[in-house]
Amino acid sequence: MTTDEAAAPATPVAVPVRGWWARCLDLLFPSVCNACGQSTKGDAALCEACRAAIPSLQSPFCLRCAEEFEGRIEGDFECSNCRNLDFDFAFARPAVANHPVVLQMIHELKYQRRIHLAPELGRMAQRSFGEDPRLLEALAGKWPLVPVPLHRRRQLWRHFNQAEEIARPIAALTGLPLCRGLARQRGTGSQTRLSRAQRLKNLRGAFALTREGERHFAAHPGGAVLVDDVFTTGATTGECARVLRKAGVQKVVVVTVMRG
Repeated sequence: MTTDEAAAPATPVAVPVRGWWARCLDLLFPSVCNACGQSTKGDAALCEACRAAIPSLQSPFCLRCAEEFEGRIEGDFECSNCRNLDFDFAFARPAVANHPVVLQMIHELKYQRRIHLAPELGRMAQRSFGEDPRLLEALAGKWPLVPVPLHRRRQLWRHFNQAEEIARPIAALTGLPLCRGLARQRGTGSQTRLSRAQRLKNLRGAFALTREGERHFAAHPGGAVLVDDVFTTGATTGECARVLRKAGVQKVVVVTVMRG
C-alpha cells in the first residue's frame, strides 16, 4: 500500500461543481493567479500574462513521444529512443514542454487536491487540437476522450481523477465525448522512480475495459484519445492503449497537458 492509499479517509468528499454558488464564492474570495498572485476572473487559475508566458510545444519534436530536440533539424523526425520501442498508440501530443509553473499546478492538483486548477490545465491541454493537424482525424471522427483511470483506493484518497477533470474542459471546447472506458484493476503504487522497463512490468494487466467502454467501442471502434496530465515514458498510456487496441479500437492517440 502506498502512502497516499494509507492516508485515505473512510468516505470521499464531494467534488465541488461550478455554478451559482461558485460564482458567489468568487465575489467573496476572488481568484488569483497561481503563478504571480494577481486577480483573475471566473475559474481562471492563471492571469493572461502568465498564461501567455507558457509556450506551446515547440518544433522540432519527436512525432511519437513529443520529446523536444534542441538544435537544428529539418523536417519531421522520430527520436532514437522511439525507434526501439513499439507503442500501442500512434503518437503522444503534450500541449507544453516541461515547464515549472505547469508542473507546480499539476502537483498541487494531484497531491494537494486543488481541483480548481483542473479547468485551466484542461484548457491548456486543448491547445494541442488547434496546433497539431494529426488530431484533426480525432475531431472529425468524434473520437471519445478516455481519461487514464486511477485505482479505487487512490481516487478515494484524492476524491477525483485528475485525468478526468482535465478531460472535461477538453470535451467542452472540442465537442468530443467523454468516455470512462478504462478501469484500473489493481494499485500499482508510485512509478516516479521506476525505469520504463520497471513501469511496464508493474503495469501489465493493471487496466481493463469498463462496461461503458465495451458499449461505446463495440459501436464506434474507429479511435480514442487517451487523456492524462503528464507524458513521461509512455508506459502507462501504452498499457492503456494496448487494452483499447485489444478491444478492437483501430487507432489510439494520447493528449496530455505537459511533456515530462
